[in-house]
This record gives sequence, structure tokens and C-alpha cells, in this order.
Amino acid sequence: MNHAFLWLFLLATALPAQSPSRAQGLIAHGSPLGPSSSHSNNLKRRTVIAITTLLLAPLAAQEKFPSPVPRQVFSGTLAEQQQELTSNVQMLRFAASRKKLAADPYRPAYHFVSPESQLNDPNGLCFWQGRWHLFYQGYPPDEFPAPADIFRRRQHWGHAVSDDLVHWRDLPYAIHPGVERMCFSGGTVVEENQVVAFYPGIDAGQMVAVSKDPLLLNWEKIGGGPVRCPTGDSCIWKEGDSYFGLVGANLVSSKNLLEWTAPGEFLEGNPFPLGDASACPNFVPIGNKHLFLSFSHTMGGQYLLGDYNPASHRFKPYAHGRFNHGTVSPGGVHAPSAAADGKGGVVNILNINDGKPSDDWDQIMSLAQRLTLGPDAQLRIEPVEAVASLRADPRHVGETRLPANQEVVFDSIRGNSLELAAEIDPQLSRWVQLNVLRSPNAEEQTSITFYNFDRKLSIWYQTQGVVCLDGTRSSTSPDVWIRPPERAVMERKDELLRLRVYVDRSVVEVFVNEKLYLAMRVYPGRQDSVGVSLRSQGQDALLKKLDAWQMQSIWPDMSVSKVRTGSPQENERLGE
Repeated sequence: MNHAFLWLFLLATALPAQSPSRAQGLIAHGSPLGPSSSHSNNLKRRTVIAITTLLLAPLAAQEKFPSPVPRQVFSGTLAEQQQELTSNVQMLRFAASRKKLAADPYRPAYHFVSPESQLNDPNGLCFWQGRWHLFYQGYPPDEFPAPADIFRRRQHWGHAVSDDLVHWRDLPYAIHPGVERMCFSGGTVVEENQVVAFYPGIDAGQMVAVSKDPLLLNWEKIGGGPVRCPTGDSCIWKEGDSYFGLVGANLVSSKNLLEWTAPGEFLEGNPFPLGDASACPNFVPIGNKHLFLSFSHTMGGQYLLGDYNPASHRFKPYAHGRFNHGTVSPGGVHAPSAAADGKGGVVNILNINDGKPSDDWDQIMSLAQRLTLGPDAQLRIEPVEAVASLRADPRHVGETRLPANQEVVFDSIRGNSLELAAEIDPQLSRWVQLNVLRSPNAEEQTSITFYNFDRKLSIWYQTQGVVCLDGTRSSTSPDVWIRPPERAVMERKDELLRLRVYVDRSVVEVFVNEKLYLAMRVYPGRQDSVGVSLRSQGQDALLKKLDAWQMQSIWPDMSVSKVRTGSPQENERLGE
């Protein structure tokens, strides 16, 4: 019997007549078909499973590297997809895993982290039908469940969705290996009727996949295999009726997504050191300029800001900056994934490496950043506005003199899940330091220090100010890899020093005067490392104001009450 005819016959006989779309949602590897109250219905369901296996057998035969991860083809409307997700095998597994891992004291409360196993680079950030979609290098454990075999797990494209870039909801793995052994890092382009993913398929070639459904759950690989194109980490965009992409830092173009050519050099007259900046490329418009973001294994996440000529398809940078100001590992900022926000700015998310071994999880994502152009045509960096929706229990400290060489501890501000917003006039102090995750006697602390060099130091030298994020005393635990301090030049001029600091259990992110971003992973070993303090060295400084908030969790199994504040009552309630 013809397969198509047989499948239509099954739809007509084995499933309720009023819900043909539900049948599509039942095509799955290992997905439950739901309870049945009759022998007849059970028989029909077993028949559907058998024929589905038969129908999918030719596809499996074509896949040299099939993935054992359960897959489901979802229906075409949003309401149907949302309903089908409630019983999806992966979604149920993710929920159970999140509940189990929520007990880990270093698991972030308000940063995205994969629901199971490891994660790596963010991929293909995009806005589709009113929602933000984040893809990432996910490592499902199905094939190699033992912790000793973590390094053998194969990359799939993990998937999460958000309305505001802060509250994330897991979705099933989006793109699975099959023709390719692993699905490495790539980008997406959003068109009117579809989203196109462009990525390297390891041991196959460059791949193109397309999704058209409301939640981007179903993906079809164009041509069923690799396209004719150089292979590597990549991004993609569209100009008129032509597609353009970067494979590494090399430009490619296509009219049909199948046949790609290399038009020529992309970077023009670049004077900036980039290291091996060929990983995780992103190229997006920002105001009247363009931004090229990438990852270097020697320099971490970084960017070039410049002018793009759409006639020659060449990019001429005039500024360079880093999201990582030290080594990549341990605990450093890794790779970016960026998308235009439709308002002249860019949304950027980076993964941040781990610094403590775990059998269950490792890296996390940064808070979503909004990148814009300042009046000086230089990049401005700040967290997206929706992060403020997590604030609770506000605390305020007004103008306060910071006496030289004395540490000022703020007893009313404590916790390991905090947002801090400080404005400081360094005056003639030699440095000013904000400490977080501080134990009572400073056995542990993570420090943000501004070295106040904004004046001529001698007849020979004009030294700029420096900001350091220092975790050298962040942990006394023997199994934590301590990261060297992050160091970035800060041209403050006559501005106040403005710090926005986000503490989330095992990560500290710092935004300085909207010009600099520094971050690292830290793992305090003491339960009382929850304090906050300020110190001015050499001469007095002036704290103009300090605002602080406890940050609520974005995960259902990790409420704000489970985050340590260090008070005896709270610690007793948490059994600490």
C-alpha cells in the first residue's frame, strides 16, 4: 500500500475526526500517545506507532548520525502547540531536571541555564511572531547518560522562548544531528513567513534549516543535507532578494540558500587585534552603523563597530571592545549571540564559562544586554529594561562620606541574589572598591575596584582609570578554579562612577557607566558570604547613592525565599 494513502487511512480511522491536527503531534520517537479506555483505541494507537515507525524508517536510514533524543512533529497553530507541549516527553523531562537541580546552591536564580546537562554558545537569537527565541549548544544525555561520558555528548540546538528577554521558558531541542554528527554554532535570519538557520554540520558540511510554525518547534533541513558552501561557525542576513552570511570572518552569499559563493573580503582596513575571531560571528545594524560580534579562544567575546558598505559588502571598523577582559576559562565570558531589537539597538546574550566541576551542569547565559550608540558613536552597554521586573525588597542609602582607608559595611543590604546600583564620586581617592558576596571578616569577597588615575601622574605619563573585577578571594573551597582579575580601561573624565552590579549565586556581572561590561563566575564556599561593603583608599570619596534589590527567581522551583540573605532567621528556615 502507498505510504501516503496508508497514513491518510490511519488518520481517518485511528483518530477522532474532529482533531486531524492532533495526529501530526503524535508523530514522535518515544512520545506518549496518551491513555485509552478501550481495547480498540489501544490497538489503533499501537497501529499508529507501527506505521509511524515505518514512515520514518527511510529518514532514519538516510541519517548517518541519528540522534536518540525524542522528537515530535508539532501542529501548526499556537494553541495546538501549547497544548501538545504539556505532554511532550522532553518538556516533562526538563521540568523534572530543573526541579532536581534547583537544590544546587550555585544554580543561578535569574540567569538562563540549560534544563539538563551542559550548555555552550548561544545561537541564532531572534524575534519571531512577538517572542524572543534563544538557541544554544545543548548536550542531551540520552546517548551517553553517565557523567564520565559527558565529553562524548553531541551538540543539538537547545531552545528557549521569552516575551521579555528575562523570563525564559524551555522548549524541546530544535535542531538534531542526523546527516551531521553534531550541530555547531550558527545564526538565524527572520523573514516574513519563516526563520532560516545557518550552521556547520560536523562531518557533513554547512547546513540550512527552516521553520515556519509559531514557536519554531519544527525544523526542515533544506535539501536534506549540506549545502554548497564553506563550513564553519556562521551567521546569516538578507539584503533584497539575496542572502549573505559570514562563515568565520569570510563573506558568502546565495540567492536560493543551496548554492553559496564567496564575493570577496569582508573586513576592510581593520587595525584591531582580534585573535582567532572566527567563532560565533554575528553581524547586525546598530543605529546608522554596524556591529560585528565574535568569539576568540584567546580573547573571549568581543566586537568591532564600524561602517558597512552594502554596495561592496565590506565592513570598515573604527572601534573595538571586549566583553571578556581576561582569559576565556575558568569562569570567563565566552561567545555572543545578537539580534537587532527593531528600535535601532541590538540585543546581545553571551554564555559564561564555569569554574567548578559538576556532573550535572556547567555554563550559564549572561543577562540580555541592550547595545546602542552613544552621542560619540561609541557603544553603550546596559541590561535590558525588563530585568527591573525581578526587583523586590528595595533598600536605599543616601549620600555618604567614605572615609579614607576604612571599610563601610551595609548591614541592611545582604544576599547572593542582588541588583546594586551605585553612584560614586571618587574625588581624590586612589581607588574605590565595592565588595559583594563578602563574609563578615572578608575571608571571602568579590570586588569591583576603580583605580582613580584620571589625572596626569607625572611629567611623563597620562594614565587612564582602570576598573577591575576581582574574584581572587571569592572562594575558600578547594575545588574552585579562581579566575584572575578582569581589567578594563575606564575613561571617566568628569562623570560620576556609575556601577550596576548583578549578583546571582555563582556569577557577578558589572556594567560601568554604560561603557564597560565585566563578568565572571564565582563560588563562595561560606554560607555567610552575603555582605556588601564600600572602601575608599588613600583619601575620602563620596557615595552619592546606593540602591539595592533582592532579585526574584525566574524558575518555578527556585523562589526568592530560597536565596540566601544571610540573616539567622532565613538561614534557619533554609536549614543552613
